[in-house]
Amino acid sequence: MDERVPTQEVTVQAGVAALPGFLSMPDPARGLVVFVHGSGSSRFSSRNRFVAEALNAGGLATLLFDLLTADEHAIDAITAELRFDIGLLTERLVGVLDWIEQQSALQALPVVLFGASTGAAAALDAAAERPARVAAMISRGGRPDLATALSRVRAPTLLIVGGDDIAVIGMNRRAAAQLAVEHRLEIVPGATHLFEEPGTLEEVARLARAWCAAHLPGERDDA
Repeated sequence: MDERVPTQEVTVQAGVAALPGFLSMPDPARGLVVFVHGSGSSRFSSRNRFVAEALNAGGLATLLFDLLTADEHAIDAITAELRFDIGLLTERLVGVLDWIEQQSALQALPVVLFGASTGAAAALDAAAERPARVAAMISRGGRPDLATALSRVRAPTLLIVGGDDIAVIGMNRRAAAQLAVEHRLEIVPGATHLFEEPGTLEEVARLARAWCAAHLPGERDDA
């Protein structure tokens, strides 16, 4: 993480699950971006940490946390079933949003959910469950088609997909058609599903910062 931005390890209590995470807090912070990983990833995701650092530089706090407990991670590493349990992931994320409400340093910050892969589906469903708490929604290479509450989402939603990720582009287009709120589909040319190509993750970070600048109270884009 960016050493210029204070980062601390936290334990997020989401219901009965204690979830480890990293909380980075610029001073002052204009909002809080909560990263929701998917497909077997964790708070150590190099791609999410890269984007988080770019957002920190723009004055946004970030929270990267594990959606699964250590025991659940061990099970999922073998079966790969929990990463597709959108109901469980959504329940966890709603618990995280409720935990944020109880933290004096965080409760006043507008929240942006940043979902990747299956985490994007959970983020959208959680945004529908807590519409007053989620100010904006961003998806990177997400599976919004797996969300069950798309028509109830009230947070302005940005869907970012790689230009070479053909199947996922189609999934995002179909999901976007079900959104009844401001939304945009951004296709990053030359990017595959994981945005590993030079410059593509930088473009994700730029798009994310611009979306936050447009949809958070008092935000501005310093990029």
